[in-house]
Amino acid sequence: MANENNTITVETTIDAPLDQVWKCWTTPENIRQWNNASDDWYTPSADNDLTEGGKFVFRMEARDGSFGFDFTGTYQTVKEKELLEYVLTDDRKVSVAFGESDGQTKVTETFEPESENTVEMQQAGWQAILDNFKKYVEKQ
Repeated sequence: MANENNTITVETTIDAPLDQVWKCWTTPENIRQWNNASDDWYTPSADNDLTEGGKFVFRMEARDGSFGFDFTGTYQTVKEKELLEYVLTDDRKVSVAFGESDGQTKVTETFEPESENTVEMQQAGWQAILDNFKKYVEKQ
């Protein structure tokens, strides 16, 4: 839900321990499996330097070849199994918080919206990717 600070927050609770969730979120071989909002998109490549000042590049493409883009940013904060903060190439800030309770892990993403698409569309798109992540992790 968008809030007064001009950010959007999406979240999910995953029926899996934090160690598994963190590994699936941060390792390129896993990122390639879940990083899409719908089945007509995929991530053919993912590079992730999980260090403060490190960069990531996730290539996202339409399966029909009609469109593709690099989702790229630089990590500002890396607290293992707790918090990731990064800045996208368009200077928008994103934070991803992880918390475990009773064998489940809550993932909360907060990000600054871009100006091309509506807040509702951005929230729905990021939530769809997060929902796909949950589905992927729970199948592991």
